Amino acid sequence: MVVSRRNFVCLMGLALAGVPTLPAGPARADNRVRIGVLKFGTVSWELDTIKHHGLDAANGIDLDVSFFAGEDATNVAMLSGNIDIIVTDWLWVSRQRSMGGDVTLVPYSTAVGAIMVRQDSPIRNPGDLTGKKIGVAGGPLDKSWLLLQALFRRDHDMDLAERNEIVFGAPPLLSEKTIEGELDAVLNFWHFCARLEAHGFRRLIGADDAARALGATGPVAALGYTFHESWARADPAAIAGFIKASAAAKRMLASSDAEWLRLAPLVRAEGKELETLRDRYREGIPSRSAAEEEADAARLYDVLAQIGGEKLVGDARQMAPGTFWLGPET
Repeated sequence: MVVSRRNFVCLMGLALAGVPTLPAGPARADNRVRIGVLKFGTVSWELDTIKHHGLDAANGIDLDVSFFAGEDATNVAMLSGNIDIIVTDWLWVSRQRSMGGDVTLVPYSTAVGAIMVRQDSPIRNPGDLTGKKIGVAGGPLDKSWLLLQALFRRDHDMDLAERNEIVFGAPPLLSEKTIEGELDAVLNFWHFCARLEAHGFRRLIGADDAARALGATGPVAALGYTFHESWARADPAAIAGFIKASAAAKRMLASSDAEWLRLAPLVRAEGKELETLRDRYREGIPSRSAAEEEADAARLYDVLAQIGGEKLVGDARQMAPGTFWLGPET
């Protein structure tokens, strides 16, 4: 069992807006679905919605949520069979499959990070970034960072890493340093960008802009619900029930402002900040078919493999077949 470090942000479609929920009724004990997520991650907002409104029981499952301190811990727990589902990106899934694993994913969110600057910053377009001090969350192999580097090299003949002072760090620390004026710009995860936006910052260019410019035909899911294919095939009712419960929660979060007010303590935001997080979350709800998502992810994989190399993708130069779960019939 090999676990590689999860490197964030670019890419598929689970909204399933038209999927009906199953008739309400008690969940069967043998359809317990164990999911492991980061304690303060954005996924907890959706899972809380599922549990609060009984959307798991309504779809024939009993969702058992476990919280972890770090992503590597969730990866190991799922790979070892201690939990059924985690949330991670499709590059990690592809790498596991290329090494003989059977993990696969369905989309969770297309929300991705962006380069943010102060509203009054003289940086008005990407070309103005030359010679600036830029914070980057996620590390040198962060997918948003790699996509933006690829775009800048192609369209602006600029090596972002060489032409600027790059500061890698934890997302909250980078946001704080940007607010205090220690950084000229910051590439952060989507929810940190939304909080900055609510406090006088603007988006210069996003990883989604880079993805489209580099070949994606639409928004690509950055993260997905990830699980063993063998588990899903052995208990198709469990994975189907979970996908439907997730879709029902997304529909509720997409339409109900009151639900966001209920979630405010968990989101740790209020007022303008809560509204901005709500709106950006809604923009990130996947809406495309699995086939469209898979095709775009494969295109972006080629770009990322070229710029990130073996450290990012290992020996596999193409996305592994089966990275995206297309259903039990595939």
